Amino acid sequence: MSSLLFQGGTIVAGDRTTKDDILLRDGAIEEIDRFVEEYDAVDDISGKWVFPGLADCHVHFREPGFPEKETMKSGALAARAGGVTLCCDMPNTDPPTVTTEAFADKVRRAQSVTDGALRFFFGVREAAHLEELAHLLADDTKEGRHLRAHLCGVKIYLDHSTGNQRVDPALLDAVFAFCAAHELTLVAHCEDPEINAQSALQNTRMNIAAHSLIRPSYSEMSAIKTVLALAKTHGTHLHIAHLSTEGGVGLIRAAKAEGIAVTCEVATHHLFLSTDDYERLGALIKVNPPIRSPKHRTALWQGIKDGVIDCIVTDHAPHTLAEKNVAEPLQAPGGIPGVETMLPLLLSVAAGKWPHPAEPHVSCPPFTYEDIVRLCVVNPNRIFHLGVSEIEEDKAVDLVIVDPAKQWTIRGAELRTQCGWTPYEGWMVQGKVERVIRRKEDVGRRTKD
Repeated sequence: MSSLLFQGGTIVAGDRTTKDDILLRDGAIEEIDRFVEEYDAVDDISGKWVFPGLADCHVHFREPGFPEKETMKSGALAARAGGVTLCCDMPNTDPPTVTTEAFADKVRRAQSVTDGALRFFFGVREAAHLEELAHLLADDTKEGRHLRAHLCGVKIYLDHSTGNQRVDPALLDAVFAFCAAHELTLVAHCEDPEINAQSALQNTRMNIAAHSLIRPSYSEMSAIKTVLALAKTHGTHLHIAHLSTEGGVGLIRAAKAEGIAVTCEVATHHLFLSTDDYERLGALIKVNPPIRSPKHRTALWQGIKDGVIDCIVTDHAPHTLAEKNVAEPLQAPGGIPGVETMLPLLLSVAAGKWPHPAEPHVSCPPFTYEDIVRLCVVNPNRIFHLGVSEIEEDKAVDLVIVDPAKQWTIRGAELRTQCGWTPYEGWMVQGKVERVIRRKEDVGRRTKD
């Protein structure tokens, strides 16, 4: 077995950074020390930072059904380029992942993906879907165990979004009880359908900014109250998807203080964009839940600082430019690509450089390189049992080599995502992924002198 020493880099963990060398042997970390002496090859990474491969626990890779938007292969390639080596894919594909057959098909397709690992959420909209999930959990065959190894949780939509997977309200108690009984993390897209419907009826505006009024902030808050009550009743581990409001942060803070088993995530577009960007970006930033005002964005960063928010995700949800550039922008589909740009945006903030080109007056919120690992590795693994790890001895870990001083400009045409565009076009960021070493690849570079 050959060994490779990564020498001179700075290792980033969830609670510290250390300047140590890393000795890899047969794809696993054998030793972490500043004075490693025995190795077959050396790679000098002085001045570089070493992160574990990140986990993005909320993506829509659009396969099966929409290969013009994204595929598992193109999505994983884009993720790897952004330092993300494990992604959790949502169920609103075509067909939706609401049957054992559809789940097995996704797992089969994922076997040909080499740029990253994939896990999948099982969607529930009606009672038959719970029955399908029960069959999957009860299948003790080798195939059944193989499929369950790719299951990261259950997803429900309280209102329609892309794919129209709104759960039957009469089924909610059963879903929460089922997930509690089987110790499954239940992820909820929280928007109140009645509030959204009423707001849509009252809307008289046709410009894209009306989208944030049609799905208002109190819609999210109402839905969060509903699911928190159910989680408390049934003892379910509830995870709130793509939190977007100041009020939502407050509700989750109070629920955690009360001892309710709730965690939550925030998407990068809610951290970096605001309603001020509608004029410039139009339907490109139409997403559900919508982009919010700068006040809500500030509250989300505060929630990260306070530890209320557990994960940062991308909610990577690509559509083609033709779909986004329709004559009536409110008819454009909701969704934003982001799996390749999350890490450079976060690295910029950790370096004290707010990257939004139209907001030179905005000060960077307090945020560290260690926070990236905590929010994109440690906590996702704890919540969804993903099998990822920080950089530790005797672990097979994906390594992400980053140049923290490199400044570069994001260009949609240069990204790997199938859709070929980004709302962060022209943004100058600091910190670039130089290389990603997957845990089982040949990582040899130069022989020892």
